Amino acid sequence: MLNVLKLHVFVLMLLIGAVATADADDGAQGFAACLDELAAFARSQGIPGALADEVLAELKFQPRVIELDRAQPEFQQTFAAYLRGRVSSARIEQGRRLLARHRELLDGLTREYGVPGHYLIALWGMESDFGGFTGRTPILDSLATLACDARRSAFFRDELMTALRLVERESLEPSDMLGSWAGAMGQTQFMPSAYYAHAVDGDGDGRIDLWGSPADALASGANLLHSLGWNRGQRWGREVSLPAEFAFEKSGFEQPRALAEWAELGVRRADGAALPIADLSARLLLPMGHAGPAFLVYDNFDVLLGWNRSSSFAIAVGHLADRIAGAGALHAELPERDVAMATAQMAGLQQRLAELGYSPGEADGILGPATRAALRQFQLDHGLVPDGYPDQRTRSALVGPGDGPAS
Repeated sequence: MLNVLKLHVFVLMLLIGAVATADADDGAQGFAACLDELAAFARSQGIPGALADEVLAELKFQPRVIELDRAQPEFQQTFAAYLRGRVSSARIEQGRRLLARHRELLDGLTREYGVPGHYLIALWGMESDFGGFTGRTPILDSLATLACDARRSAFFRDELMTALRLVERESLEPSDMLGSWAGAMGQTQFMPSAYYAHAVDGDGDGRIDLWGSPADALASGANLLHSLGWNRGQRWGREVSLPAEFAFEKSGFEQPRALAEWAELGVRRADGAALPIADLSARLLLPMGHAGPAFLVYDNFDVLLGWNRSSSFAIAVGHLADRIAGAGALHAELPERDVAMATAQMAGLQQRLAELGYSPGEADGILGPATRAALRQFQLDHGLVPDGYPDQRTRSALVGPGDGPAS
């Protein structure tokens, strides 16, 4: 079974590569005509024709962007590897230094937006390593390339139009607008729409520069979190400990409970102390299943998801913010035996769950809330620990008798 799945993954990656190459060839041929259409669309949106014509005429098709847009990672990173890579000792220490250096600015932002400074520093560190790396891809070229590609053309066309408005409003030089292949830019890695709507002038120089101004980046991050509904005075969540006979089927993002109810179920702070008494709703997340750390997350966790839809990202930001503010490391172990699953394997697991009558959502190879909920129900039905995590026992049970060993 393992060798067959490896072969399937290899074939899948070859097919993705072939499709990406063909798409890139087709895209290059139609790029010039597409730029003319984009220029006409820009004028229809009120963007000055001279600006649109001048900027768009200089753009170049980026085949590598199409390849990256089509590519799927062969293996997903484990939560342990993700957390260790992003909440490192070096990043924590640098975050603490920057928290102290920018204290006056951050205190002002907390008063204005309600967001504590350690969260802003953590996001700054996560997105660009505190401005150390903001990307090297020409943003306008990337956006135009993706706008001229059929897969998500409308989304990237609108982002390109917003980027043109930014060129005009902020007097930006297109050649200086470098960032990620998908169009995120600056020390906060904002897409153009976020830059245009939520970026603010934090240093008072009359313009917004997310590349060169840490003050602009931090203030813009605070404004975005505030706009997403940040709850003043509330944490993102916390690591917790669970009793020996905990009912793991009560975990999951879609199962909020009052903090008092979690306390009645035996949930305590990670150090063993009682949960705080507060009128809060929380969800219990188990990113590595019952053998790994457990987190109760509050409404501000949803705000972090509004910045980036990855639960691993939001947990890492919250934990990094806690560490920068002086908290210690996680109490729970990060299991070393945890291994990454291939994207194709995860998609196969989702297909198998659907075949068995569960509802894991789209077979996209991503272990999201719907897949975790389906796994919990399958585990509950088959006498397994219902933690929503595809450990070896769960994967073996999913394969079933006669299907060969689980990979």
